[in-house]
Amino acid sequence: MDHRLVRAVEQALGWNGPQPLGRAFARGAIEDTELCSRLLTPTKLLDAMMRRSLDVPQLRLFKGGKELHPDAFLMDAVTRRGQSTSMAHMDRVGRLIKDGCTVVLDSFDAFDPTMEVACRALQWWAHELVQVNTYLTTNDAAGFNLHWDDHDVLIMQLGGEKSWEVRGASREVPMYRDAEANRTPSEEVVWSGTMRQGDVMHIPRGYWHQATRTDRGAGYSLHITFGFVNRTGVDWLTWLADQSREDPLFRTDLDKWGTGAEKAKQTATLNSAIPELLAKFEPREFLWRRLASRPPHRHVRTFGTFGSARDVVCVTEFPPSIGVDSDRIVVRAAGKEIELAKPAEEATRLLLSGGPVNIADASHMTGLDISELAEVFLDAGLCGELTDELASGYRDLV
Repeated sequence: MDHRLVRAVEQALGWNGPQPLGRAFARGAIEDTELCSRLLTPTKLLDAMMRRSLDVPQLRLFKGGKELHPDAFLMDAVTRRGQSTSMAHMDRVGRLIKDGCTVVLDSFDAFDPTMEVACRALQWWAHELVQVNTYLTTNDAAGFNLHWDDHDVLIMQLGGEKSWEVRGASREVPMYRDAEANRTPSEEVVWSGTMRQGDVMHIPRGYWHQATRTDRGAGYSLHITFGFVNRTGVDWLTWLADQSREDPLFRTDLDKWGTGAEKAKQTATLNSAIPELLAKFEPREFLWRRLASRPPHRHVRTFGTFGSARDVVCVTEFPPSIGVDSDRIVVRAAGKEIELAKPAEEATRLLLSGGPVNIADASHMTGLDISELAEVFLDAGLCGELTDELASGYRDLV
């Protein structure tokens, strides 16, 4: 998927692909600053908050460096039938913004098509799941205290300014669930300064950082943070344990009551089977299966109720694998494997390119009626129907 955001991030950081992700701190600025307002503005963020049911911890507000009680910014909207829904109290939110506060809205990609598509583009790029969180800080409000994240992040400043301090890691590749706590910040300051509109920053997992506007006075800051949780050896071992369930040997109860010789025999049998398990399910097999089996993103499916789909788009979380041999192509994605005739290759690559495809235009381009092929991918969940709302997330970006 060719997305403006991916190109802008690579240009800003001097990267040629996702390989540097998680390796070292990096900072730069994008040339395509119009992209910032295209992705998100403060009023668009507030409008999205107003129109959806939200609750803590997805929506949080901070004032004076402390998290506010939900009653300070949420309300129960009650229907005439007595059904209660938690929603943002926009008048209270507005007054807090006027006085100076930080609004944090997590997983903004869950209900904004532009951010949904941006995250999907980054997932195709990095081969990892991506979530985007939004941060709006007004006037001289403080942000979070010095902390570290258990995942790599890409931060883009969309508007205003904010002061940052980034320090190195104090524990090598720390994890959320770890062998020991990681509570002592590093003394090494990697970078401190101001993030302005168009600035991009990559902070690897474990690097301590904090951001604030306490030195800024009037004004605001809007930035988004894309989080990448890369797979580790721990993830592979966890998956490996699941694969061991295929063998009755590993499903058998461990001997608690046998003789010493019987227990030793079982231990030796298990130990001897482990090398074969390791050889069969190497880390690369784990990574490949994860990409191929991840279910597609949620999407609209009408099954022709309102007429045949005219426009479709690939909605898999990761790029589909398209294998080609002498007389066939094999598509693997979203837990499905689809075998097709070789003449369908061009149409297949077009439909699974990650960009919106008009079926009539694509049929004219390829010289084939691809409506049936599109239905195959719709039925398999590899493609989704392009609604007007979803199309807005691709416009001028993909």
